[in-house]
Amino acid sequence: MRLNISPVIPYVVGAMLVMFGALRAQYLAAPRPPKLRNEEGQPTEDSTPTRGKEEIRHLRMGVVWILLGVFLLVSTYWQTRRH
Repeated sequence: MRLNISPVIPYVVGAMLVMFGALRAQYLAAPRPPKLRNEEGQPTEDSTPTRGKEEIRHLRMGVVWILLGVFLLVSTYWQTRRH
């Protein structure tokens, strides 16, 4: 079954996937300082920023979104040029 949809729709969705994947990888996967506390319960200031499990997951999913968007853009371009 063939669907005749405008190629603008996959282009927009692909561009949005690339854009939001890049934003997710840049902002949500940024290293954050660990929340360490001393014996009195006060936060320590001498800790360096590191990536935790959540930041690594956001980085991976951001890359997946970018790859999906690029694939959608390329495959749409390829399909429109083939016909």
